Amino acid sequence: MDIAPSPIPSRTQYVLEAVKHGILTGQLRPGQPLVETELAAQFGVSKTPVREALKTLAGRGLVVMSEYKGATVRTVDTAMAQAVYDVRLLLEPEALRRTVTTRADLAGASAALERSDAAADPADRSLANRDFHRALYLPCGNPLLAGILDELRDQAALVSAVAWQAVPSWEREAQEHRQILARALDGDADGAADALHDHIASFVRRAFPEVAAEGPVAGAGSRAAEVAP
Repeated sequence: MDIAPSPIPSRTQYVLEAVKHGILTGQLRPGQPLVETELAAQFGVSKTPVREALKTLAGRGLVVMSEYKGATVRTVDTAMAQAVYDVRLLLEPEALRRTVTTRADLAGASAALERSDAAADPADRSLANRDFHRALYLPCGNPLLAGILDELRDQAALVSAVAWQAVPSWEREAQEHRQILARALDGDADGAADALHDHIASFVRRAFPEVAAEGPVAGAGSRAAEVAP
């Protein structure tokens, strides 16, 4: 008999979303301690939902749990950045190619791009950027492929948040987003996929040059990284 997983209690979910938002918008910095008693007081809850929220965030790759140091915001290092961007380069362009090939609705991507342009602060712009990329891969027609990218998006956003603090490049990336979307709306599946690949690769070359020098992130053209149908 199948047993449905228990939903996360509302207080735990509240703490989880608040802490995640703080991490992904840079309000909570990499390496910063996440003290259960302090968070419980901040959010007006007991330590139990805080502890459960931190465990969930650790499972998603945003928090590190240590028996001796407690919980801290995950530090972005070269190995993490390389792993995240290797997977993005392998999967995201192919997902977009399939989205365009099936002529899926891209209204969500257009809306996210508009929100990014109108964003009042880096936090809003970061969230709009995540939504833009998700709107490109989500309708790819392969739930497993989209699910893998969904599982990766929090870690990718953490890498991006750290990189943007060191190398602000919002305007350049917004222009690249417009080019990707324009090709997708024109029905150019290969052109959109290649533009997305170049967009991801150029970002990591600027933000993490040591990563680009070590691995396939330096490669050009998404067709070399196609996923077999």
